[in-house]
Amino acid sequence: MSGGMPTIDIVIPCLNEEKQLPLSLDKLLDFCKQHMGGYQWRIVVADNGSSDQTHSIAQEYGLRTGGLVQAIRLDQRGRGRALRKAWSESKADVVCYMDVDLSTDLEALPKLADAIAKDGFDIAIGSRLMKGSKVERRTLKREITSRGYNLIIKTMFFTRFSDAQCGFKGLSRAAADAILPVTKDTGWFLDSEILIIGERRGFKIKDVPVHWVDDPDTRVKVVQTAWRDMKGLMRLRFGGIPRVRR
Repeated sequence: MSGGMPTIDIVIPCLNEEKQLPLSLDKLLDFCKQHMGGYQWRIVVADNGSSDQTHSIAQEYGLRTGGLVQAIRLDQRGRGRALRKAWSESKADVVCYMDVDLSTDLEALPKLADAIAKDGFDIAIGSRLMKGSKVERRTLKREITSRGYNLIIKTMFFTRFSDAQCGFKGLSRAAADAILPVTKDTGWFLDSEILIIGERRGFKIKDVPVHWVDDPDTRVKVVQTAWRDMKGLMRLRFGGIPRVRR
């Protein structure tokens, strides 16, 4: 911690988001300046293989904000790969991420950070499936897929967390250092992998209800992603849950 003030890195993984990124950075910067005063915060744009101006835009924001925005770039694609790099290289007390479209209302960000920095949880996750959450504009197909996937996780691993796939999560520095080295996924399954390993190895997880507005222009390929997620679940179920060094 810096002078008793906890530090937090807010990571935004990006792939070809030159149009959306400036809008989201402006909104997130304004919010953090107004509502994250108890933290020394920084926004990290993790560009994983963009072919447009995403990385250049992030660099420009870094110069314009005096370092409040940091730009990192990976040549290879993969959201999980981008998160692992950003979180592993971070020195912040809390590391978190959110989707670039800011589908999760930012009012949940201080609650996510406080759960780790003040309440002693190791991991905090946004949940669209618990009491107190609100979801708008979500298609029936995506709702059924999400609830079905989380039911499969609970059945296979007897977990208690409610929403593995919400793009809004945070880890303590200790949890990130312990769990990330034993994860293998480089894509969308990394979220689930972290949560399953974390809970089964005794890390405390806090579910935070969120207000979620589904993005109608999302690039997530539901069927393809679901198939890869299922392969990840089978790997953990039959290959064993990795042990971690606490």
